[in-house]
Amino acid sequence: MTSARKTPLALIAAAVLLLCAALYWQRLSLAPSAAASPARAPAVIPVETALAKRADVPVYLQGLGTVQAFYSVKVTPRVDGQLQKVGFVEGQTVKKGAFLAQIDPRPYRAALEQAIAAKDKDAAQLANAERDLKRYEMLAPHDLVSRQTLDTQRALLAQTKAQLEGDRAAIDSARTQLDYTTITSPIEGRTGIRQVDPGNVVHAADTTGIVAITRLQPISVIFALPEDDLNAVATAMAKGPVTVVALPRDGETELDRGTIALIDNQIDQSTGTIRLKATFPNPHDRLWPGEFVNMRTLLKTVRNALTIPSAAVERGPDGAFTYVVRPDSTVDVQAITIGEENGTSVVVKSGLQDGARVVTSNQYRLQDKARVRIVAGSGPE
Repeated sequence: MTSARKTPLALIAAAVLLLCAALYWQRLSLAPSAAASPARAPAVIPVETALAKRADVPVYLQGLGTVQAFYSVKVTPRVDGQLQKVGFVEGQTVKKGAFLAQIDPRPYRAALEQAIAAKDKDAAQLANAERDLKRYEMLAPHDLVSRQTLDTQRALLAQTKAQLEGDRAAIDSARTQLDYTTITSPIEGRTGIRQVDPGNVVHAADTTGIVAITRLQPISVIFALPEDDLNAVATAMAKGPVTVVALPRDGETELDRGTIALIDNQIDQSTGTIRLKATFPNPHDRLWPGEFVNMRTLLKTVRNALTIPSAAVERGPDGAFTYVVRPDSTVDVQAITIGEENGTSVVVKSGLQDGARVVTSNQYRLQDKARVRIVAGSGPE
């Protein structure tokens, strides 16, 4: 009974000893190979680079603007009557003075003829009154006409003259009303959608009008800049015309170039911005009234400045820095002082030399003295 209990215990003890021996010999066999393997070399990081170089850097201010017609006119009738004819095609470009519409002129022509007839009648009465006055003045020295009769005739002559002047004014008014029946374009521009069809009766009190005409060449853009930029823009305008560039909402394609026409006379206190108006030639009608555009104002150009791409600039607790590639393909962290930016390039005031090669990608993987591999064809040279 005792020997049966001892046998399992002995087997277990033997198995444990064998396992410990196997682990020991395995450790001994691996130790030489681990000691013989060399230390792993640090990873080489692929990067894109560019050279610091001299260039002229345009400095822009960015703002959002709304396109407005240079002139906009709603053509409305100035007299009542039936619209007989429309002389334009919707969307047509018309010249100043071009025929647009015709209102029935017959009532106004009749009114003009009545005014002319009244004038002729009063002119005849005036001529007769002048002859009578001359007769009375010849007879008065001989006491053949009373002084009262003479005074009455003189008053009648003055009254007739005044009536004749009123007739002339009535003729001018009737002629003006008749002229209003022919509607012409007050400006050169593009017609919009026709609001009234021929055959309808229009009134001078109508607010819808017949058609709207907008001038697109040139065209205006109203845009806003922060009030802090007011002095810089005003200083630039004092030196000469300030160029502005209109871009679509994607900010890539240039629509047109123009100049600032004026700065608004007050700051919007609710937004802290100042409004400006720019004028564009718009030769290809790429700007359209009501369109939203990005405005880029050329404030100045920094000549022969040392520049690097904006992508090469990093910012840390101590300020701006960049990674400079050394001849041994390692990088150094180089603190720099930057100046003006234009979206793609940054002016470097100090910290770099001409021709220094800076890293423009994969900076998040870099640290001081890291080894890099320059990707072929990366960045401008």
